[in-house]
Amino acid sequence: MARTDSTRQRQTEHASSRLQAMRLIAPVGRLLEQIHPAGAERDRAGNRKFFYDHYLTLLLLYFFNPSLDSLRALQNASNWERVQRKLGIPRVSLGSLSESVGVFDPALVRPIFKELARQARSQLRGREAEALENLTAVDGSVFGALPRMAWALWEDAEHRGVKLHLQFSVAKWVPLDATITPAACSEPAAMKAMLQPGLLYVNDRGYASFELMRSVLDAGSSLITRVKDDLALHVEKELPVAPQAARAGVVRDVILKRLGTSHHKDVVGRAMRLVVVRCADRTGKTSELWLITDRLDLAADLVAIAYRYRWTIELFFRWLKCVLGARHLVSHQENGVALQMYAALIVSLLIAIRTGSKPTKRTFETIQFYLLGWVSDEEFAAHLASLKKSKN
Repeated sequence: MARTDSTRQRQTEHASSRLQAMRLIAPVGRLLEQIHPAGAERDRAGNRKFFYDHYLTLLLLYFFNPSLDSLRALQNASNWERVQRKLGIPRVSLGSLSESVGVFDPALVRPIFKELARQARSQLRGREAEALENLTAVDGSVFGALPRMAWALWEDAEHRGVKLHLQFSVAKWVPLDATITPAACSEPAAMKAMLQPGLLYVNDRGYASFELMRSVLDAGSSLITRVKDDLALHVEKELPVAPQAARAGVVRDVILKRLGTSHHKDVVGRAMRLVVVRCADRTGKTSELWLITDRLDLAADLVAIAYRYRWTIELFFRWLKCVLGARHLVSHQENGVALQMYAALIVSLLIAIRTGSKPTKRTFETIQFYLLGWVSDEEFAAHLASLKKSKN
């Protein structure tokens, strides 16, 4: 046991030192300073030594260091002098660490990773880079929770879950915004509450609501939404399918006078466009995707390509759960889970900003090995150079 603690201390101290040396957390340092005093309003005597930015820094260290696997391990890491010196974290008791999640408001972290997202660079090239620069995939993913987490409502008393609602920049391959709710919730309602202007939202049939489409348009954004193939059509004009669109699988392109049946209210209130794309699965079975968009100016093949890019958000969820390890919850309180999810998103953004590339398993492993001292400075620099070369 003593050997395990000694190894964990040595690895954590090494990681703390190199985290600062490689400038990985530099982009977030100034932003964390903004929330430093948050949650300390009750401390009129000035006795509090452990602040909001300290807690988030420990969470960032948790994701970068595989030897830290619990809240108790994080508390133990705060005892080590080198960690305190390199990361500016004071020693904290386990009770204070647990109490912190009830004091610190997770909503204050959202502006931080939204600002970091603006610093990330686009991964798209050529014609798609300009046309789909603001393409934003929207979806939600459930993270399993323990039965005693009564607030995390899902299927029944024995099955609890937390849902991460994410807006994801396809061009930059980074999260733009996120909220965390119990798993038993409305995904369209969560998206409506997060709408931003100037984006091109792409989503699956779970978001196929005329009311939500109206809200997207009212927010000053556009949409590409998959709908069921039994949608009532009021065709205004059939558009020719260009050869380039046909190669992308487009079989039909029409302007619609309105959405929905004529005896119902025209909720969307404007002409829309239907692009039908034929695709085949792994077994060779073909199916049609009915895509509704308000972008009458966007080439049909780019509409099809934009919807295919929606899959990147699923890959990002897999990265969060299987590579970054965000599905292992270090806190069972609602605020604590939200803070951990936001920290995981910040880590993804920091990797994208530092490497200039989307976060991958190989890149994350290289960073972890470097932080633990298993990869030299020269080897790490060569890895970063290879990433930049592969982009060019």
